[in-house]
Amino acid sequence: MQPKIFIDGEHGTTGLQIRQRLADRSDISVLSMPHEERRNLEKRREMLLSADVAILCLPDDASREAVQILKDAGNSTTRVIDTSTAHRSHPEWVYGFAEFDAGQREKIIGASRVSNPGCYSTGAIALIKPLIDSGILPADYPITINAVSGYTGGGKQMIAQVEDADHEQHIAAVFFEYAMKLEHKHVPEIIAHCNLTKRPLFTPSVARFPQGMLVNVPLHLDGLKGGAIASVHSTLADHYAGQNIVEVVAPEDANVLARIEPEALAGQDIMRLYICGSDETGHVNLVAQLDNLGKGASGAAVQNLDLMLKA
Repeated sequence: MQPKIFIDGEHGTTGLQIRQRLADRSDISVLSMPHEERRNLEKRREMLLSADVAILCLPDDASREAVQILKDAGNSTTRVIDTSTAHRSHPEWVYGFAEFDAGQREKIIGASRVSNPGCYSTGAIALIKPLIDSGILPADYPITINAVSGYTGGGKQMIAQVEDADHEQHIAAVFFEYAMKLEHKHVPEIIAHCNLTKRPLFTPSVARFPQGMLVNVPLHLDGLKGGAIASVHSTLADHYAGQNIVEVVAPEDANVLARIEPEALAGQDIMRLYICGSDETGHVNLVAQLDNLGKGASGAAVQNLDLMLKA
């Protein structure tokens, strides 16, 4: 029998892209609620309880509500992938970043509850965690993260503001920063999964393109153990060896590029990590390039779904 998949919130930005990725699949059956029924709690409850895997594409409170519906019903069979922020640091949820460490794929395969990483978090953690784990980067290093995302990361509200010139809150800027108090919701996730002991400075921004992302983590080499770009490269290359989702671009290849463009991986579900800089300058800039709706959201959710279906 085909596994039944319910995308709770399939009419939102992330849900729509997950639905598109699953549209031609013959190995699963996708349960769907019409747009006009999306607020029908009883119908939603019915879908949740009958699904083998529920993918929650909802605001945080609605995701918690969906999980509570399953709990109150005594349901122990519906497995859950949550794309919201609600459970990303919850100790009872498996973090849905398959390349996180050597055993993460197996944890996801066997999990009943999986939290999908945030888009910025995916890039930042991919760059920082292997260096922390290896001891090259101190856990109390004063990390700075600068990032730019396509405007679809802001969901339907931001998409409407950017694309509709008549919208009362129309955004005409080609680029803008936000989260000016440095309290972005992805920061706790980055701290928790990188085991940082000093809160990083995170400056997110949005540009006038729909999909794509760059996450930059600049570092002083004299603050790293070994203090050489070669050790940074070898650590990241070793960590991501043997898989085909995260690619590591060596400094000799990254340094000769004219530019690194945030839209280059739009529509793809991979991520590239670039190591830029030199021992002579004493600086290295680590850059993650991904689609904010690909490996940063919908693509990661489908990757996690495929892993869970292996169980």
